[in-house]
Amino acid sequence: MDNYDKLVERISKSSGISLEEIERKIEAKRAKLSGLISKEGAAQIVAAELGISFDNERLKISELVHGMKRINVVGQVTKIFPVREFNKNGREGKIGSFLFGDDTSNVRVVLWDINHIGLIEKGELKEGDFFEITNASVRNGEIHLSGFSDIKSSNEKIENVRRDRVFSFGKLKDASPGQRMSVRAVIVQVFEPKYFSPKQEGSEEKTRALLNLVLDDGTETIRAVLFGEQINKLNLTDEEIFSLEKFNEKKTGLLGEEKFFSGNFRTNTFFNNLEMAIEEVKDIEVDELVKELEAKA
Repeated sequence: MDNYDKLVERISKSSGISLEEIERKIEAKRAKLSGLISKEGAAQIVAAELGISFDNERLKISELVHGMKRINVVGQVTKIFPVREFNKNGREGKIGSFLFGDDTSNVRVVLWDINHIGLIEKGELKEGDFFEITNASVRNGEIHLSGFSDIKSSNEKIENVRRDRVFSFGKLKDASPGQRMSVRAVIVQVFEPKYFSPKQEGSEEKTRALLNLVLDDGTETIRAVLFGEQINKLNLTDEEIFSLEKFNEKKTGLLGEEKFFSGNFRTNTFFNNLEMAIEEVKDIEVDELVKELEAKA
């Protein structure tokens, strides 16, 4: 059951209306809006029209859906990323992030408020600690905290915390913004990598690479982006990634490669189209094929 199915089930239970009727209302809402809204977005509109609000309701990470606001979750910090500085459209600032898990899934949490970021910088937010996040929003499969959000230590402990992301198997033609999905696809186009150097001199942070691909699963094509070690999973060494000469020698060999690609789908604001931010790349193995077949059953 993916996030959309869980959302529909929650709406059905809260309203006392059958799953089939909720689905009909959602499809009618999408048709009225000429399909310009995702199924998840239409479901939230239907919920609001039925007087159902998820504001400040305790949710599991696997129940989070793109567009939700004022959500409340409890989990464990499983990985902390370095605080980064940014300068975009004349705005300068910092951004912090970490991975956060409960017993259902794992999600990236993004911090924009300087006080929240300070928790990382001061070492007050540590891997293994449990926290409660309130009044946050969900965007593109991530939890985002603004200055109105809160994050505080929690005494609640969760057993069997997931350190991995949970992805539903699906097809590119069914993808929508904010959805987390795993697809079996072929690489049909590869672009030269882009490189990003640390902004501060003397920084221990290494130059990072970004690679754009075009994937095709037989139902649709989509532009996808990979970072860091996920690029290595295309059987590329660091030397081949960071040398354009060596990369171009290996580039043609990537075309036609078929793998499982898992990640978040988001709207590219520059091109105004859907793209996939890849978080996992896996070779196709028998166990994964069985999972894919079971998902279709």
